[in-house]
Amino acid sequence: MDLNTVTAIRDPRVPGQWLPGDAWLAGGTYLFSEPQPRLRRLVDLSRFGWPAVTRQADGSLELAATCTIAELSRFAAGSGLPVARLVEQCCRAFLASFKIWNMATIGGNLCNALPAGPMISLTTALDGVCLLRAQDGTERRVAVADFVTGAGMKDLADGELLRSVTLPAVAPHQRTAFRQTSLYGLGRSGALLIGTRGAGFTLTVTASTRRPFRFTFPTVPDAAGLRAALGAIDDEDWFDDIHGLPAWRRHMTFRLAEEIRSELA
Repeated sequence: MDLNTVTAIRDPRVPGQWLPGDAWLAGGTYLFSEPQPRLRRLVDLSRFGWPAVTRQADGSLELAATCTIAELSRFAAGSGLPVARLVEQCCRAFLASFKIWNMATIGGNLCNALPAGPMISLTTALDGVCLLRAQDGTERRVAVADFVTGAGMKDLADGELLRSVTLPAVAPHQRTAFRQTSLYGLGRSGALLIGTRGAGFTLTVTASTRRPFRFTFPTVPDAAGLRAALGAIDDEDWFDDIHGLPAWRRHMTFRLAEEIRSELA
């Protein structure tokens, strides 16, 4: 879609004032999908040339905000890491064409903060931490689980930039279990749950809820213990839209959570 209110594209490497009507441009798959009448300028993040995935000296992985779904999939396939299968499962949860895969970015998926965002699911489950950079250059770090605060809502100030998401060194080596369901064969995720097992057991609930929920246990709980933990999700936190009623999403979450618990037990 043409954005006929946009009058300029700015290079972020060149000093300039952040103005009302500015927006960060990564892949643009959301920006160009519908009218954006408030926008006047786009600030093109691709000019930074950030490497898509960086292995840090301590074994952690830094995923650039501009890393595309295709780049992440290729990295995982050639990495030899146990987490590669989970990465591919989350990439496939987009149900997107190759054109979207080659343009959509991790950062865009997180910053849209949609409940069905599979990169939110992946990075929350792997205990990812967002690096945020303000206009004055100051930086802060926020866990992905806390970065997304609701449907379409995130902990991001005006003009603040999501630079990257870092996954801790232990994350790529854990056992994982993935479950996703939709009302339709090729529909948007109505519930997407991920279990991880390393030193303990963690269950991440997304898509069925307005924000990510991450439950950690010292060991795999019994069925009653897991159900009790999931019971802490308030009624208003279950998402409600055309892709699933809250009661159905809640039912499927409890069902898929038990499947994951049994698989990783």
